[in-house]
Amino acid sequence: MRTAAGVWRWRGNPLRRTTDLAEAWTALVAVLLLVVAAPAVGWFTASGTGDALRRSVLQQRQERHPVVATVLRHTPPRRPPAHDPESSAAREKRHTVVATWTGMDGDRHTGRVTTRLRVPRTGDQLTIWIDRSGRPAAPPLDEAAVRTRAVLAGLGAAFAFAGLTEAARRLALGRLSRRRQARLERSWAALGPDWGRTGAGG
Repeated sequence: MRTAAGVWRWRGNPLRRTTDLAEAWTALVAVLLLVVAAPAVGWFTASGTGDALRRSVLQQRQERHPVVATVLRHTPPRRPPAHDPESSAAREKRHTVVATWTGMDGDRHTGRVTTRLRVPRTGDQLTIWIDRSGRPAAPPLDEAAVRTRAVLAGLGAAFAFAGLTEAARRLALGRLSRRRQARLERSWAALGPDWGRTGAGG
């Protein structure tokens, strides 16, 4: 409201300069973009990202299938380096085991898989996802993960748009300020030699 009032105030002011009105309009346009366009960009980005992720999940569910695997033996994990950021408590909860399972084609497969079993033992069963060739694959994203990624994408797009708008506003104000300064210097150069002289016509 203050920005709009500023534009209205400068419309009929006899002391206004062209750059003053341009600055007011620039501020008003920037505010409208931040209030209206930025949320719209975020919403459309989140919606498009969510739709794309759901299509990807649907395709993954057609190509990947859950099967029951049987643990053959537990494989002790290799100790990660001390500086490894992945060596967190969440990662330590997962164990690597050698397991066997039957693929969709009926063939028997054996390989290393990860599990959240607290103490994996021989004969324990767990559910894993496999691709069409029977190899272990990452499970498709669930709806909560899809929504989270879509929201993050939307927020990122909205903040990026807001940042670009603010950068453009600052760039425009900088150019207007330089133009105003240049006009002032030209006016002073024309008036300066006669400033303060009696009968200079001022």
